[in-house]
Amino acid sequence: EVQLVESGGGLVQPGGSLRLSCAASGFTFSNVAMSWVRQTPAKGREWIATINSGRGITAYADSMKGRFTISRDNAKNTLYLQINNLKVEDTAVYYCRRVDTGDRGKGTQVTVSS
Repeated sequence: EVQLVESGGGLVQPGGSLRLSCAASGFTFSNVAMSWVRQTPAKGREWIATINSGRGITAYADSMKGRFTISRDNAKNTLYLQINNLKVEDTAVYYCRRVDTGDRGKGTQVTVSS
């Protein structure tokens, strides 16, 4: 059974940082390109970044470049998203997602507020 479990979200003040994790199981993680997306009621779903399965080549949405960093540890079957200089508008539920099947986890809530 494919499982994707996000963690690391929480309440953080503007300007702070978070590292989100996504623990993957039930498939060969190292063979699969992975993405992070986020969802809010106002903006709907936004693609943040993708990392490929091979050399770890990354791609980012233009609006996400600079503050977001996607990475993976294939030995740990884990995907990461580092977010720096958090802004109120980053408040959202963050999901990791398999690129090939679209499977995603239940998400982790990030709330940025003073």
